[in-house]
Amino acid sequence: MSDDPEPDRNISGGADGGGRAATFGTGEPATRAEAVVDRLGDLYWTKAYGGKPAFECLVRTILSQNTSDVASQPAHDDLLTRYGGDDLAASLAAADRDELAETISSAGLYNQKSTVIIDAAQWVCEEFGSAAAFDEYVTDGDPAEVRETLLSVTGVGPKTADCVLLFAGGRGGVFPVDTHVHRIARRMGLAPADADHEGVREALERGVPAEKCGFGHTAMIQFGREYCTARKPACLDDPEACPLADLCDQVGVYPETGDVVDPADAPESA
Repeated sequence: MSDDPEPDRNISGGADGGGRAATFGTGEPATRAEAVVDRLGDLYWTKAYGGKPAFECLVRTILSQNTSDVASQPAHDDLLTRYGGDDLAASLAAADRDELAETISSAGLYNQKSTVIIDAAQWVCEEFGSAAAFDEYVTDGDPAEVRETLLSVTGVGPKTADCVLLFAGGRGGVFPVDTHVHRIARRMGLAPADADHEGVREALERGVPAEKCGFGHTAMIQFGREYCTARKPACLDDPEACPLADLCDQVGVYPETGDVVDPADAPESA
């Protein structure tokens, strides 16, 4: 049973979560990280992503910060109902902050998020002229430049920028790192135990083929909800219960004592 109050399927990955079915080569994985992602693909689904409106994707990811999909999805739906139209960026740029905060209240931190969303909408309108022009920039611009541009926007961090590149731009080689991915990659030994989110991202993007990064991200989130939870991973009570047990270093997980600590705090990482 997952520790997280999440849907049965990650909204970005399940049958109704967007993307299109994809198949990849069946050769031997070149790295353990690729082997993990291949196993996740067998366990869940393999998909290619891209095609979501870039500004809508940006707003959706801002709403998801520090909350669950259960809370943020209704807020996103209510926002689109109230402000959607020909140009979502223009509509939100002119929005009253208090009204927007009320609209997205189910997502939590609604005062902060409403300010970030309005500022981002005004930035899109000033820099690109419209949501459509911003979408073209995200889809066709140099990925490294697009990422740096997004990171320059107040309230947009690495995970948000990477999600826009992946789900809107359809960029290969982008492996967004949320709390699940950060925990699992270090616990399995795919990244240094003390790596921050950027360190984990760099390790995964280095070890996973570009075309597999997108579904690796979404599938690892689902794996974190179903098996490799923060407080009680499946292997804690039964090593055979985890489908990735043979690929995992169990950094910070101690079945013999029942203890689980952050990988950075594990004695092996000292």
